[in-house]
Amino acid sequence: MKYVLIIGDGMADNPVPALEHKTPLQAANIPVMDALAAKGEMGSVINCPGNLPAGSDTAILSIFGADPKVCYTGRSPLEAAATGIQLNPGDVSYRCNMVAYEDSDLPFEEKKILSHSGGSIEGDQSIQLVTDLFQNPRFQAAAQKAGMVVHPAASFRHIAVQAQANITGISLIPPHDHLGEVIGPLLPSGNDNAAVLKDLMKLAHEVLDHHPINEKRRAEGKLPANGVWFWAEGSAVALDSFWDKYHKTGCVISAVPLCFGIARLSGLDVREVEGATGELETNYEGKVAAALEELKTHDFVAVHVEAPDECTHNGDLPGKLQAIDWLDSRVVGPLTRALEADGVDYRLLILSDHKTLTATRGHDGDPVPYLIYDSRKDSGLGLPYSEESGLKGTLYPEGAPVLMNKLFEL
Repeated sequence: MKYVLIIGDGMADNPVPALEHKTPLQAANIPVMDALAAKGEMGSVINCPGNLPAGSDTAILSIFGADPKVCYTGRSPLEAAATGIQLNPGDVSYRCNMVAYEDSDLPFEEKKILSHSGGSIEGDQSIQLVTDLFQNPRFQAAAQKAGMVVHPAASFRHIAVQAQANITGISLIPPHDHLGEVIGPLLPSGNDNAAVLKDLMKLAHEVLDHHPINEKRRAEGKLPANGVWFWAEGSAVALDSFWDKYHKTGCVISAVPLCFGIARLSGLDVREVEGATGELETNYEGKVAAALEELKTHDFVAVHVEAPDECTHNGDLPGKLQAIDWLDSRVVGPLTRALEADGVDYRLLILSDHKTLTATRGHDGDPVPYLIYDSRKDSGLGLPYSEESGLKGTLYPEGAPVLMNKLFEL
């Protein structure tokens, strides 16, 4: 028996007026997932505990069977683990996003944030910008005084580490939940260290705003990556062994450091795929090929697709629909057909980690629909895969560790 988990990040949603009050899942063309749902089990699950942020960090911890109420210290330590960054006692890590602020003569605090990803900046440009920023004499001196270093990544998602940092009472707000808003009320607050981070963000904007890369991006009609945004603070984290809990070997395939970090901390293998970007245009076929290859030597494989979430944050409803269509036709379809052609018995879990709402372009912790399909059985359920169908089945109020137990029939 082989076991497959497919996470369509942020694909669950609420009804959208522009879609005749259907959700994107209901409006998308997903014949493969609908057929699997018709023969499988549908239900709903809350992956994000109510007292913690609604996001992929808490949700994916829950999905993989770790209770975020017990183990969650913040998102960035999970991402730091993906690249082997070691946090010493007293260290705090932050996500250091490349972001886009509006071009205007307004004071920094009065500007609006337009993109949490620096206009979906390319990896090489992002690395060059953050490297040049931390080597700029003015910023370098301020960062050294703050005890901060940066670990560049080939996307907008860098990791900053601050030695002996105080985050007690601090408020650092996820940028993707406040696109189009004035940043003043969103900037770091709550303690003295927040003022340090805020000053670094203001100085970073001064340094980056007219960087040659950003001037070139403007000339090409792109948003500039003219700032950094610190959030997702946390200290070192430890997770229980996946093998000890489930006695299954596994591999995680994604383009997102968060997923790799959770995998490594759980003792799972990771597989990077060339051309996997976390955006709408990504290497879907490469992820499927990697999943099939890893299933030859592992009991379990997880495939994570970020595109529905990123499209929603970008206000791109057609892109979200396309991402869901492609998840069906370019991931679920070919993967299940290949397993069936090989005569392999398998169980498949498909779900969104959390809702990402078209209405707000932000995350939501409400229930998301899950689908479990067993190649050996036909439940006769007859329902399509959607939020509405999920609510007709069992509702699990908090995910950990329900879903892995269900997938593995424990």
